[in-house]
Amino acid sequence: MLEYILFILLIAIVWFWIDTISKRELAIELGKNLSKQFNLQFLDETVACEKITLKRNEKGQVAILRCYEFMVSSSTNDRIKCNLYLLGKHLHNWHIPPYIHTIS
Repeated sequence: MLEYILFILLIAIVWFWIDTISKRELAIELGKNLSKQFNLQFLDETVACEKITLKRNEKGQVAILRCYEFMVSSSTNDRIKCNLYLLGKHLHNWHIPPYIHTIS
């Protein structure tokens, strides 16, 4: 019985790891698109996952809400910290100072 529980736990961990990698790639694309929309330069081509929580989506189902941080620049001398939030595989909201946007 213990072997089955460990096997299921291992499968869940592998699924979560693969899902996290795919969501990170999506966050990079969305960060680039948001940067381009506001004529900002997307820096470092990286994003960092700051927070992972559970939240209900528009259908009332529980989904994973991930907060990603990325950096942009409006010139060569500044770095602006920005955030985007993925609920499942959909952009939930984003924050680019001085812009704030919520999608619901």
